[in-house]
Amino acid sequence: MTMQLVRVFALPGADTGGNPAPVWLGADDMTTTQMQEHTRLSGHESVFVLKPSSADHQFRMRYFVPRHEMEMCGHATIGALWLLHERGLWSGEPVAVETLSGTVEGRYVQGTVEISQPSARVEVVGDALVQEIARCLGVEPRQIVGQVLNSATSRVKTLIRLESLEALHTLRVDLGSVEALCDRLDSTGLYPYALADSTGPIVSARQFPRSSGYPEDAATGIAAAALAWGLREQALAGDAATLVTVRQGEAMGSPSTIGVRLPARGEEAQGCWLRGEARAM
Repeated sequence: MTMQLVRVFALPGADTGGNPAPVWLGADDMTTTQMQEHTRLSGHESVFVLKPSSADHQFRMRYFVPRHEMEMCGHATIGALWLLHERGLWSGEPVAVETLSGTVEGRYVQGTVEISQPSARVEVVGDALVQEIARCLGVEPRQIVGQVLNSATSRVKTLIRLESLEALHTLRVDLGSVEALCDRLDSTGLYPYALADSTGPIVSARQFPRSSGYPEDAATGIAAAALAWGLREQALAGDAATLVTVRQGEAMGSPSTIGVRLPARGEEAQGCWLRGEARAM
């Protein structure tokens, strides 16, 4: 059993930024209590790599945040597969990973790990809750552009488009009300965002999780995947196959870049591919 801290979604060539993920290899002898305690002590979302329970998978992964176990974590999966490849334990050929949210496919493309996510379920949030969201984020309702969406590939994230990058980066979030609001939304996190480039699907976003043990997340792959489908829903990502770029962590001083490959409209059954840089810390 070994642990390596891996930085995921950091900017290419940067020594800082991204989201740290403790990756535990050979964790089969660890109990759930031990996994939870190691995660609590680290303060980061952690992944534990185990032998699969079926012949249909090459690896099984369990994911924890400081307060509880999760069904799946995008950046931790990428970090674990990257480390397995670095250690010579995975060739980079297509691989099936067993998780509590189902099978996640992984592949190694041009030096970068990509993992699969299904097409999202997208629903519009009612106006009454939008008013509560504005109060929680410390913005005026008029600063929220278009419809607020609940979008989910593995977990529900609430997507809130703001009028500008300045509004996004100067939010005054009432952190004490995030959990109760997310409960009302049936969501696992608020994901406000703003368009970063008017010429392509590039956005900046911030993640305020419902109940993870920390107030804000520097890079959230599952939320970025949900956001990419939300952009498609709102005609902000085009109809052709495209790479959506999500910048996160900027307001935290930990800039991150997450890529989501969306299929062409009409081919949504393929799902999408989540990708990003990874390196040992």
